[in-house]
Amino acid sequence: PGAYPPPAALAVKFGERQRSPHYLLVKEHQVREGAGTTHPSRRTLFVLNVPPYCSPDSLSRLFSRCGNVQSVDVCEKPGPVEKKEKLKSKFFNRKTVTGFHVAYVVFRKPSGVQAAKALSQEGPLLISTETHPVKTGISKWIASYAASVVDQEELKAEVDAYMQDYDKKIAEEEAKAAKEEGVPDEEGWVKVTRKGRKPGLPRTEAANLRVLEKEKQKRARKELLNFYAWQHRETKRERECPSLLLTLLVSLVSHCGPKDILFPLVEAMSSCR
Repeated sequence: PGAYPPPAALAVKFGERQRSPHYLLVKEHQVREGAGTTHPSRRTLFVLNVPPYCSPDSLSRLFSRCGNVQSVDVCEKPGPVEKKEKLKSKFFNRKTVTGFHVAYVVFRKPSGVQAAKALSQEGPLLISTETHPVKTGISKWIASYAASVVDQEELKAEVDAYMQDYDKKIAEEEAKAAKEEGVPDEEGWVKVTRKGRKPGLPRTEAANLRVLEKEKQKRARKELLNFYAWQHRETKRERECPSLLLTLLVSLVSHCGPKDILFPLVEAMSSCR
């Protein structure tokens, strides 16, 4: 109890001259509650072992006898499918699925899924027919090459449309940020944006060179000041050492004998070096 039913084996053949059929494994697609509606439950047929020559159009035509097909998504492996964007590029981010793959066939009514599973009781279905031939070999390569040739006018129109949408999006974000700047939210927090009271201008190459030159001059002045400080300390030490030695000698002579003067004198001279 609670186990999913096994998939049904649907026999298909590429053409009439093919002797051995190929089997598609089909079953009703199961989704969890609250999941996305890209592949709704009860109306989606999950198809496994789809051959490379079977395109989404071929699958749509193959299962159209079971009911109206809403969409067909071909994937490399089973998993959640992201929602398609409204503007689908013809020139960019084109990813082709190679090898055997899986497919999600969405019908407009749940009865289409049950009718598709019942096709396993019938004979092999043809993928390539006279009215809808599937291109293979050299004809497929020629069609792929012809499709890869870019129409410059169409490409320019798509890029212009994308940039218009992008500029509109950026303008809306800037207007929203300007409106929310300095305004506290419900909890009293103020959102800090990248734009300050005095936004910095973009640096040019000449401006970068000026900044580097100022940094170099600043380091040179710092090194010169350090040299002057070291020279001042050395001069002060040279001035203080003779008077210190004389005071020490007088004190030693008055309190100690000549033999006790040698060691303190050597220690004092070493400290002045």
